[in-house]
Amino acid sequence: MRQKKTIIILILSIIAVFFLLFKEDVWDKNEKLLKKHIKSIDESVETVNLSDVTPFEWDLVYSFSPYTPREEIYETVGYQWDRILETVNEGMNQLVFLKDDKVVCYVYGYPSTIGYGIFYSGENLSEFATVLYADDDLTFQIERENKAVYLIKE
Repeated sequence: MRQKKTIIILILSIIAVFFLLFKEDVWDKNEKLLKKHIKSIDESVETVNLSDVTPFEWDLVYSFSPYTPREEIYETVGYQWDRILETVNEGMNQLVFLKDDKVVCYVYGYPSTIGYGIFYSGENLSEFATVLYADDDLTFQIERENKAVYLIKE
């Protein structure tokens, strides 16, 4: 009987470890949903409200300039998480959406690679970051190039 309990506990432990290892983080899930919503914008649409294509709640979004040190991103966002990368070139997107001081979406990469880009000039927080708040004017122009959709706010 004791051996059966040990085997059951071992199996449940293995299942729990696999679940934790392969569990997708909320910011990854939301990035996939954001991509899906942006890529599904009809070809005839010229402008869009960012809140209409973000299928998650958010308070603010930071846009980090190229080559921003990881430590600067952590300091700006307010905490560290394991998936942050530094951009290595001009034209890359690095956006962090937050809700109640928690990261809810992380966008990183070349728009031509990930299929979309979001560019804006919001309030400058530092030489590295600009911020856009959910209650700001969120109207973005839409441009398309090589199967990528660009949301641009100047």
